[in-house]
Amino acid sequence: MVRNIIFFILISFAVTSCNQNEEPEIKTGKVSFKFEHKVDGNPIEFDTLKYVNAAGNHYLVNVIQYFISDVKLWKNGNPVQLGKTEDIHYVDTDIPGTWEYHPGDDITPDIYDSVTFIFGITEEKNKSFMFVNPPESYMFWPEYLGGGYHYMKLNGKWVDTDGILQPFNFHLGIGQIYDDEGNIIKFVQNYFEVSLPGSQLEIKENVTTTAVITMNVEEWFEDPNVFDFNYWGGHIMENQQAMQAAKENGHNVFSFRLEK
Repeated sequence: MVRNIIFFILISFAVTSCNQNEEPEIKTGKVSFKFEHKVDGNPIEFDTLKYVNAAGNHYLVNVIQYFISDVKLWKNGNPVQLGKTEDIHYVDTDIPGTWEYHPGDDITPDIYDSVTFIFGITEEKNKSFMFVNPPESYMFWPEYLGGGYHYMKLNGKWVDTDGILQPFNFHLGIGQIYDDEGNIIKFVQNYFEVSLPGSQLEIKENVTTTAVITMNVEEWFEDPNVFDFNYWGGHIMENQQAMQAAKENGHNVFSFRLEK
């Protein structure tokens, strides 16, 4: 009898000790993003000459392709980095599978103040040949212009002052500074951080919160620089002044809402 009592006490102690050593279960949530593209508040219509920018250029858009990276949630000035396994996401208006981004991170439930991301890829990460397969590999930026990858290709056409429909390649990436003889003497990193307005969101336990990020295409051509294709021409890759104007206009290109 005494032996049975002692055995029971030892077993109870062992079970209690194991329970005390177990890590408490941490319940988390997730966040997902969808991307859409609009002009003047309406879904963009591709290959249709129906848009007029702030400079009065009549234009159409064929395709939009771009990278975002380093998405962060912010709480009281502290960031939560997303995408630990996929921190660079490619969006292509011709490929529906790219219109959603699922970082997959387990996030502590809370109300987060805002969302930010890098438009493009930082200098540290923007390395040539890191993408070996299309479509991302097609975004390469020529080695002699700085290497790595385009931040964005926004391709279309505009009607010039002679009434002729001209192609434009509104491309952003690494810029160049040239000397008087046309030699590159410096490279310029044109990526920038986007702080999405009104991007407070709540992460709940065992729930995936979905946010929609909208590119408002007309804003690339409006504020603070009125972008005139007749002045800048249709190709800006090797024109840092033009890319700087586009970069500055990028501050309010994107808007945010939670999916209902």
